[in-house]
Amino acid sequence: MTTTDSILAPGFKTTPWWWEAAEPVARDSVLPDRAGVAIVGGGYAGLSAALTLRRLGHEVTVLDAERIGWGASSRNGGMVSGGLKVASGALTKSYGVERGRAIADAAAASFPFIEETIAREGIDCDYLRCGRFVPAWTPKHYDGLAARANFIAEVTGLPTRMLPRERQREALGSDHYHGGMIAEASGSLHPGKYARGLADAAERAGARLVDGVRVGGIRQDGTGFRITTDRGQMRADAVLVATNGYSRDSEGKSAMPWLARRMIPVGSYIIATEELPAEMMDRLFPGRRMISDTRRVLSYFRPSPFGNRILWGGRASFGPTAPDVAAPVLRGFMLSVFPELKDVRLTHAWTGNVAFTFDFLPHIGVQDGIHYAAGCQGSGVAMATWLGHRAALKIAGADNQGFALDGLNFPTAPLYNGNPNWFLPIVGGWYRLRDHLDRAAA
Repeated sequence: MTTTDSILAPGFKTTPWWWEAAEPVARDSVLPDRAGVAIVGGGYAGLSAALTLRRLGHEVTVLDAERIGWGASSRNGGMVSGGLKVASGALTKSYGVERGRAIADAAAASFPFIEETIAREGIDCDYLRCGRFVPAWTPKHYDGLAARANFIAEVTGLPTRMLPRERQREALGSDHYHGGMIAEASGSLHPGKYARGLADAAERAGARLVDGVRVGGIRQDGTGFRITTDRGQMRADAVLVATNGYSRDSEGKSAMPWLARRMIPVGSYIIATEELPAEMMDRLFPGRRMISDTRRVLSYFRPSPFGNRILWGGRASFGPTAPDVAAPVLRGFMLSVFPELKDVRLTHAWTGNVAFTFDFLPHIGVQDGIHYAAGCQGSGVAMATWLGHRAALKIAGADNQGFALDGLNFPTAPLYNGNPNWFLPIVGGWYRLRDHLDRAAA
């Protein structure tokens, strides 16, 4: 019988493995009395917006309730998507051909933008354009991928190709799936190093980064805004809220309740294995691609930047769960794909919030004079960076071309207050059941 203790390596930690190399730093920062632009949220979106605004000559202060980069920006899987989720959505049905294509193009532009940002700012974050393999949970899912492959290639400008099941081991050392799609518009990085590098770039450009300050309210005050925090008040000429999966705290408070009511925060869990032999990693991850399968309750996994351990993520629970409790669940998912890892122990397990929207699209816009950027659907490394930049252009009056994700209808649900914990287990359980039924019928 396998016990939890038997699968955990000595020194097991419930903090992100990424923090071993790049834990978010604590800043000895003072809350200013005023700012030209105040940005609430010190993750990728907020930092990217700060960088762009400073390049355009605006005075900027970034506020975060924790350390800058403490949230999903240093906890995610480090997979850099080229807007693949948006590009594969039913956009034409909802928005028509022309506008649907414009939305897909706007999302896909996030990929070249993050590559340009990393290169321009000299951010050392182990970035690699490695491509992604999307394994199909069922033959029907494979057919669905094949139907979208050409569209994704057209939108992203980079090739896609299908691998039938008999050739699957060219991309993944497992027979667990039914073939899949290789999409070249995808990369990998070290998210902790990227968050730190983006923060450094914003500071070099002149942005002020203030951590450990929780915003409790924002209200219009004359021609600007008054921001109430747990460390006093400050004024700002303009405000951008970029809190995404952390738009509502554990006590139900929010800097922007209107936005929180449109965000569905979901805990994502990740484990890291102990170091593995190079020959095993070569066999399991030929090509060293990122992997994200097609289940409704998906698994995503990858080799570490150094290629010597596996990072495995997914929805181990649909309610608040401690990382060490989630670890055996994720390990079970991992063994279903790679049974040869049954004797491999785990060194880290952690969690962080991603955020979904009710229409499954990212959004920027303005509500009651307050700008917002949010809703990355669990694929926020490139998208959040891009949304922050685009929101900054809008604030600065420098958005001369328009942006298809700006000002879309931003739906919520009746009586929803930003806390999904009462319905997520029900919805998640239903999705798991549908995944099981799909597989059983395959």
